[in-house]
Amino acid sequence: MARTAEDARNSWRRMDLPRVVVTGMGTINPLGLSVNEFWQGLAAGKSAIGPITRFDTSNHRVKVDAEVRNFDPAEYLDPKVVDRTSRTIHFAIAAAKEAVQSAGLDMTRESPERVGVIISTMTEQGYIIRGWELYQRVGPRRADPLFITKSGASAASMQVGMMLGAKGPNTAVNSLCASGVDSIGTATNFIRLGYADVMIAGGSDASLEPVSIAGMDVLGALSRESDPAKACRPFDLNRNGFVYGEGAGLVVLETYEHATRRGAPILAEVAGVGWSFDAFDATAPAPEAEAYAMRTALQFGGVSTDEVDYINPHGTSTKLNDACETKAIKMVFGERAYKIPISSTKSMIGHIITAAGVIETIAAISVMHNGIIHPTINYETPDPDCDLDYVPNVPRPAEVNVCLKNSFGLGGENCCLVLRRIA
Repeated sequence: MARTAEDARNSWRRMDLPRVVVTGMGTINPLGLSVNEFWQGLAAGKSAIGPITRFDTSNHRVKVDAEVRNFDPAEYLDPKVVDRTSRTIHFAIAAAKEAVQSAGLDMTRESPERVGVIISTMTEQGYIIRGWELYQRVGPRRADPLFITKSGASAASMQVGMMLGAKGPNTAVNSLCASGVDSIGTATNFIRLGYADVMIAGGSDASLEPVSIAGMDVLGALSRESDPAKACRPFDLNRNGFVYGEGAGLVVLETYEHATRRGAPILAEVAGVGWSFDAFDATAPAPEAEAYAMRTALQFGGVSTDEVDYINPHGTSTKLNDACETKAIKMVFGERAYKIPISSTKSMIGHIITAAGVIETIAAISVMHNGIIHPTINYETPDPDCDLDYVPNVPRPAEVNVCLKNSFGLGGENCCLVLRRIA
């Protein structure tokens, strides 16, 4: 007889696994170069979307993006390291330093084999293209000897691990748009299964490049809106695609016992994680699979649908994704779906692909601690297919103790978190 999700949940409960909590957060993103700057922008409903400046858009139909501005990697890294590493790694190290500092994590007091790193990334196509062009021009003897370590999916995890001297599990996951939350969930399981006491987890993405923009535009996924202020409008009837962004977000995870023993600030508990795969289409989502991931996260977190105070959605601003997510939320919550506030962080910072989920998790934890739900900006015209409470345009005071965070990857890889506030 096939094992059901209920069987799995009950088995997990009987194992008496340790609780996993978030003790530190760090981010570099279009809205700010720290968690505090990020939150101030979110609470004010400020858009970080503007004209593309990273490359010439003369031949592109897409003219706007969400770039990280005024970021100087030399403020975070040794100049030699800056020269030898990519923008993705620069973001990751900067975010890691803030996360570790905010957690008060002192590596001299930790067993390095019990501290791990897992960071999701997207390879920067420009680096691959330049490497190929160099090879074509001057031949194999002039190839970059560090090509693999610079372009590999685990490059950011490796660099952060070396910076910290963390010798525990070190790896990367990539489930495209679900990657950031997937990293948190995977790191949580490393801790629960006893492989580490502490994990630094999240994502870093600097894939905002001409090839990425062109490809997603041809797919029809990106907004061609010329006015940056209106380009990203999740759940609005007139939404016309997402806005590509860049940045990084990292969190420090550890067992509750380890955190309390060292007097760390406990920001939230990762109560439950749920995964699923659509097995449906390379681009179109399947609401039934999204709903399964949500239900699984709630079940493994021991949280009922009545306990959820807020949902931070995937909320991309594409026609199909927003409508499917709305349908999936209704499948899980029934009539109560209409009573739960939902707000899209992407409305202000765009879609940061492999880092999106963790940056939005940082937003959700900030919502819980500040008692304010940030808005979904640019919401003007209701869509009959998206008829829930999206906290339009202005922030809303609210007590949030339990949050559901959704991340749904292009191609059908889904991951959801249940976050619980610990007073």
